[in-house]
Amino acid sequence: MTNVGIDDIAIYFPKLYFDMKDFADFRGADFGKLNKGLGLAAMAIPDAHEDTATMGANACARLIDRNNIDPRNIGRIYLGTESALDGAKPTATYIMDMLEQLYDDKFGEGCFRNCDVVDLTFACIGAVDAMHNTLDWVARGGPEEDRIGIVVFADNAKYDLGSSGEYTQGAGGGAILIRHNPRLIEIPDNWGVSTMPVHDFFKPLREVEMKTVVENVLDLAEEAGEPKKEGLVEKILAILPKSSKKDNVMFESHTLKIHKDTPVFDGQFSNRCYSESVKTAFIDFRNKAIRSGRYNPESDEILTEQWSRIIVHLPYAFQGKRMFPDVFRHDRRHLPMWESIVKEIGPEPFPEDFDDTPEGIEEFEKANDVYRRLISKTDEFRNFSESRIEKTQRASSLIGNQYTGSIFLALMSTMESDFLDEVDMQGKRVGLCGYGSGAKAKVFEGIVKPGWKEVVSKFELFKRLSNRTPLNKEVYERLHRGSQKESVLSPRSEFALIAVGGDDVLEGQRKYTWVN
Repeated sequence: MTNVGIDDIAIYFPKLYFDMKDFADFRGADFGKLNKGLGLAAMAIPDAHEDTATMGANACARLIDRNNIDPRNIGRIYLGTESALDGAKPTATYIMDMLEQLYDDKFGEGCFRNCDVVDLTFACIGAVDAMHNTLDWVARGGPEEDRIGIVVFADNAKYDLGSSGEYTQGAGGGAILIRHNPRLIEIPDNWGVSTMPVHDFFKPLREVEMKTVVENVLDLAEEAGEPKKEGLVEKILAILPKSSKKDNVMFESHTLKIHKDTPVFDGQFSNRCYSESVKTAFIDFRNKAIRSGRYNPESDEILTEQWSRIIVHLPYAFQGKRMFPDVFRHDRRHLPMWESIVKEIGPEPFPEDFDDTPEGIEEFEKANDVYRRLISKTDEFRNFSESRIEKTQRASSLIGNQYTGSIFLALMSTMESDFLDEVDMQGKRVGLCGYGSGAKAKVFEGIVKPGWKEVVSKFELFKRLSNRTPLNKEVYERLHRGSQKESVLSPRSEFALIAVGGDDVLEGQRKYTWVN
């Protein structure tokens, strides 16, 4: 592949946040565990006028303006998201609609008409997939054609109120400029991949019995002072199908099919899938690096030592240093230093040491979880993590999970931190590990380019994070439920959602505008 990669990254995050100390007090949670144990300080919360499309469009506009790009030269805008706004119409088309509103006057009507747009969804790895695809497309055009592609990530990482995932919430959008001879990071064409069909986290089409819906409505009415009448539930159910025909709504077997934007998940199982997927993708990456001649295990320094920074998907800030011990272990088993680690924490468990039964597999997984934690507490891994992973965590602590964008937020976090610390990163290699539940991991690497400082100096990530507005628990819950109809902060110099549906449009049609 020719020299292609990331030329610039722009990020947008809500101006509202819920402080983790306030969240812990509100939910009766242990703030020390959330903060010191998981690295959580705040979660970004979208305002009433913000959604997946506005966050992505705002980031795109920031990227286009900062780089003085003529929209007519943008060949594609590929969106990675797991918070799509429609089951058929790509959310990327809403983003394009907003961008045309903003740039048509300057560049002509339909200035994005020849731009290819689409959504890519594979849980949290969708934006990495979109970037992988776009890198190939840019490279195929050759340096002479100088194709320009933009990869967008945008998500609202939202969990049910009171659930075990609520404290990992966050939101935001970003835009990545992909082109030849990038100023920021070159990405060689070597990708390790691991895919396995598991149910660790997903958003299914759910069925709810109409009886449950009616009972909940009557319970709410009773709480409001309306007495519940005997037999009313059955009477409503008896007439409901008939009364609903005017709206062309069919309640087959008295059930209602719904889609929720909050997931079904098994947190502990998902952590295991994450760790196993990244390790397996790393092994694939290493094997391909050997076959291509990029890496010689007999003479070269081991791969993870070659990576000055390691950027991973962060559903919470400390996920990287909690999950990476598996790769750390695999990359060092053959070294003398591993013998000293085994002497310190004991021999590692292997699947063959346990019965080949569901119970035996579960015992191995638990033993491996324990061993992974023991590795993470050794001086060798602590030093490794502090030098290569710590800076990636800083922005995540203040924003929370961004789903498809969290790996790129981690990249921006470490690069701005290195810039502020005056670290010379030119020519250094960084390792990147993406993960998406369901489950897939991709491992690849980047080479920091000479122009990185000029690009990163314009991020102003931490400066903008320091100028946000905190929420109280009442407003937070109203925004979460969708009952907060008015914006907490009036939109200013940004795209905003102004209506969904209405008398003069089709049901569910979304309308956006640029607010000066």
